[in-house]
Amino acid sequence: MPFGSLKLHPTLLTGIKELGFARPTPIQADAIPPAMGGRDVLACAMTGSGKTAAFLLPILHHLLARPRGTTRALIITPTRELAAQILEELNALATHTPITAAAIFGGVGMGPQEHAFRTGVDVIVATPGRLLDHLRRPYAKLNHIEHLVLDEADRMLDMGFLPDIRRLLKLLPTKRQTLFFSATMPPPIQGLTRELLKDPAMINLARKAAPAVGISQAVYPVRQDLKALLLVTLLERDLIRDALVFTRTKHRTNRLWEFLTKRGVNAARIHGNRSQGQRTEALAGFKAGKIRVLVATDIAARGIDVEALGHVVNFDVPLVAEDYIHRVGRTGRAELTGEAFTFVSPEEEREIRTIERAVGKALPRVTLPDFDYAARPAAKFEVPIAERMAKMRAQKADDRARSKAKEQRRAAHNTAQTGRPAQGPLPDRPAATGSSPAQFGGGGGKGWSGKNRWRGGNRPGR
Repeated sequence: MPFGSLKLHPTLLTGIKELGFARPTPIQADAIPPAMGGRDVLACAMTGSGKTAAFLLPILHHLLARPRGTTRALIITPTRELAAQILEELNALATHTPITAAAIFGGVGMGPQEHAFRTGVDVIVATPGRLLDHLRRPYAKLNHIEHLVLDEADRMLDMGFLPDIRRLLKLLPTKRQTLFFSATMPPPIQGLTRELLKDPAMINLARKAAPAVGISQAVYPVRQDLKALLLVTLLERDLIRDALVFTRTKHRTNRLWEFLTKRGVNAARIHGNRSQGQRTEALAGFKAGKIRVLVATDIAARGIDVEALGHVVNFDVPLVAEDYIHRVGRTGRAELTGEAFTFVSPEEEREIRTIERAVGKALPRVTLPDFDYAARPAAKFEVPIAERMAKMRAQKADDRARSKAKEQRRAAHNTAQTGRPAQGPLPDRPAATGSSPAQFGGGGGKGWSGKNRWRGGNRPGR
């Protein structure tokens, strides 16, 4: 079925054609018609399935049919990266239209975002926390919202956003169209859908979670302390061209990035402790091909869209099968092909078996020829947490000692210059309040003022 059969606005069809899309993906073919008809939609959709266009196209179609010059569509999503990705795709689809949009998320200044509210952009794509920050200000109003999208609803639940979502919903018009997309439907999400949706079109609710078609998956059994060396070897042998590499913690992300860069691999990193500017720069460099390896925590699993990404590497096996699906879904997007490698230590065999049950098949085990699986690394890859905590405590103690020594030097210098301690009591000053001026060295206007300044004449010690 071609896109033309969906009866979308002609300017949208022009944009779709220029982007190289000839026919809709299954989720688009199922979701766009009822959404264009004004119905609520409840859909299970995995990353890489084309779900972003599935909710953007019908919204853009409606906005073009009745322009109004105010914010009429709100898309709520869990992460900054995903908000930026949705905005980028929206701008590409709407390139031949007058529709305006803005992303609202934390880690950047609120000024440009305030401007978007004041000018009334057509579509706002937002993370819950920063959106609530704006809605506490008088300029931020969402009383004209006609279309609401909740994207990656299960991820928002995992991140603790459900209370924020409920607060946001109270600020929106009750008469609206709601499009609800989630990879899974746990009980709290099911309860939320019953509250939000009216006679929704149900799409893919019975589907089994699985990576997108076109992703080749393989498991590399390897000791935990040899994972970094295995990754470097795969890169050196060009068995991996470029890769998005997922680690379990921010510390391991930092350590792997250091390991790669010391060995000449052009790498960058993304995790929650990196500023928004650093995260944006790293992702832009990776998309442009300037960076070969992007190391990330799961903050990026649902927010990175890289065209023709060749490889995803699970440096650490995810604890939840759904996280595995979303990680590997960064490759093989838009019906392209890609490879997903998972490094599995003996301690992670239970997790990988859980993932295999979730995807419905055993993943092939691969042993890299001529790799020394018995090697003993010269240094630890990950510093134990107890050792890291001890180092941080020692650093803080050292900082306190330096600060104390600095204060002592300052006090000694002040005493040498003024003849009195820097913070000591004022000379001959009575303890009682309400004293007469004569008690402070005579009534001639000289002496100590109430603000510890010497008034007139020479200061003591000079």
